[in-house]
Amino acid sequence: MAETMTAADDPPEEFAVKDCALVAIATGRKALSAQELRDHLLAVEVGSVYHHFWGGLLHAHFEEREFNNDFAAWVKHGLHDSILAERLAMLDPTDYPDLEELRQEIVDLVDERLDESESLHWARASQQFELTRSQIVIFDTGQRLSQAQELAELIPNLSASSIFYHFIDARRRLPDHGNDFSLWLQRFGDACADLRAELDSVDPYFGNLSELRDQLTAMMRRHLAETAL
Repeated sequence: MAETMTAADDPPEEFAVKDCALVAIATGRKALSAQELRDHLLAVEVGSVYHHFWGGLLHAHFEEREFNNDFAAWVKHGLHDSILAERLAMLDPTDYPDLEELRQEIVDLVDERLDESESLHWARASQQFELTRSQIVIFDTGQRLSQAQELAELIPNLSASSIFYHFIDARRRLPDHGNDFSLWLQRFGDACADLRAELDSVDPYFGNLSELRDQLTAMMRRHLAETAL
């Protein structure tokens, strides 16, 4: 399991570079209609919501995904309801303080669409939706950083899964829903304040991990290229 830090903890002197993998685990819940999806969403563990929103970043077969979450993709291609699919596709999980609120928003959107469309009540999907959860497996690379400039040099060479762990999965590990890079850079005080603020402003959801890595690389180089920290 991932280690957690409380707000009272001091950032570590060294940055421990980690990598990860998501292991998909079947929940046994399957949906063939919008109503079934709604009912399963209310009962399934909330980690399934996390998997179907974020897991695709690590398991996508193509760099560009038509939809950023599995619910929207299934509603579009399985139920063939473009209206609900578009509404679900617009959801950004970073807008919600916790996964329970995101879960409720999905349920509310399905309920709203069921109220609008009588045909959706009896429509059966051409393919079933299997609700899945995932367990994160963490690997310690053994690499340690002591200077901020080392982080700027490392970022372009980090694996996509390492970026996922430190910048995305950190949001459910850290009490402020931040990222591991910003947390560690706190130890350098005001010298990295602007960089931390820019990192914290990044929305990692709409895009892919390669794009996110490039974005983080540009920020690090801009702020740290000529800084001896």
